[in-house]
Amino acid sequence: MEKPRLLSGGNPQIPKGYGDAPVHAYVAAMPGWKSDVGRRLDALVSRTLPDVRKAVKYNSPMYGAVERDDWFLSFHCFDRYIKVAFFRGGSLRPVPPVESKQAHVRYLHLHEGDAIDEAQFVDWVRQASALPGERL
Repeated sequence: MEKPRLLSGGNPQIPKGYGDAPVHAYVAAMPGWKSDVGRRLDALVSRTLPDVRKAVKYNSPMYGAVERDDWFLSFHCFDRYIKVAFFRGGSLRPVPPVESKQAHVRYLHLHEGDAIDEAQFVDWVRQASALPGERL
């Protein structure tokens, strides 16, 4: 099987698709240390919300609540970090640390060697999944 092409910032180009398979393909194609972090993020979301909906859209894994047709979280590779997007992050407590040009969106940037505060991340996932998400 041919390796996915990496777009700018090392973001894997994975065809749009729904379910675990495209998300796992994206994570496997993340370059270097980012793949391990992507695997950990996916595992944390999946363990926290066993019925979470998954997809790859816009070359990013997306996570959504089962009972709704919207998305509450995604992540994306950049050269020096992974950007985790909480689409209604402005409503989370505490608010994720990185602002967005979009009023409701907040980010968590993960750099090589950063420790993930798993308890905080899981809490944000729980909170975000209960909020209305984005229809993308």
